[in-house]
Amino acid sequence: MVRKLSRREALVSVSAGILATRAATAKRAAPSTPEIPEVRIGIIGLEGHTSEIYEVAKALPQVLITAIADGNKERLARTRQNSLLQAAKTFTDYRKMLDAERFDVVAVCGENATRAGIVQECAKRKLAIVAEKPLALNLAELAATRKSIEEARVPISMLLPMRFEPHYRRMRAVVESGQIGAVVAIGSQKSYKLGERPDWMKSRRSFGGTIPYIGIHMVDLMKWVGGREFTAAAAFQSNVGAPQAGEMENNVAIIFSLDNRGTASLRMDYLRPTTAPTHGDDRLRIAGTRGVVEYQQAQGVTLMTDSAAPIGLKDLPPQQFLFQDFLESIYSDRRHLITPEEIFRVSEIVLKTRDAAENHRIAAL
Repeated sequence: MVRKLSRREALVSVSAGILATRAATAKRAAPSTPEIPEVRIGIIGLEGHTSEIYEVAKALPQVLITAIADGNKERLARTRQNSLLQAAKTFTDYRKMLDAERFDVVAVCGENATRAGIVQECAKRKLAIVAEKPLALNLAELAATRKSIEEARVPISMLLPMRFEPHYRRMRAVVESGQIGAVVAIGSQKSYKLGERPDWMKSRRSFGGTIPYIGIHMVDLMKWVGGREFTAAAAFQSNVGAPQAGEMENNVAIIFSLDNRGTASLRMDYLRPTTAPTHGDDRLRIAGTRGVVEYQQAQGVTLMTDSAAPIGLKDLPPQQFLFQDFLESIYSDRRHLITPEEIFRVSEIVLKTRDAAENHRIAAL
């Protein structure tokens, strides 16, 4: 019998594949980083996109992960298997870690329900912050978190790495060039294997919902690539056929109105078969008045316009790295690709959209 991979094992496998692909691309890109000095990084929580931190620390010797806090002692013990983390001090209480150690940047990952409070605590200590998503689980938490960041005037980023993928950056360049005309309709998809999920993801109170958890990636990407603002949302969500996932929704459909009276749609599910070759299947389609540009993993980026037949776009930009871009923005005059205003705005959109689904109404955004 073939053993079913746990969610953590699946994510490790996926992260390894992504890391290998990005490493190969990075060799071609050979990014210059003279502006980044020695940087001491603290990590709070070992859930989510921690590979975004690891890959930059692996590539840049001046980026040092010096301490890690996580309430799960088994997870902490497993960090010793990662050569990047072997010298890092470990703590089960993040406050004790912040009291004991000096950091230049803190990565706030971990479980969703803990994030807003930890980000606020780091802001009080005047620490630069890169946070997992969602930033908060309700609008009141989001407002308090935003206030703490703005009052402390500390740099912040959120782990939305899809902006840095070459195919999406190429799509944005096409839209900005005007080749497809004015953007009218945006369609997107996120489909994942369910796998085995930790208990905190099975509770609405600690998870927050599929829309803010994975929808935030694609909402941000649709806005960034499509260049339009979202003005209203209607959504449906449920769990059908997956009682083992508890209160976690395994299917979602959202319709957005755009600021030019166009529309956008996002469908999400945790229904990807275990036999699928990849853990996820992300898709994005931007339709304009003069053409369409779209991305699917199976075929890459394609473009067709009123004046040209469909073609596959091969001239993709080099891979970039979110965390490296954030560090460079801190230590130079360069602007980070994700601004604080964009972080708070996309967080607001997904929370209002989730609330619209729960309350069966159309939400003004």
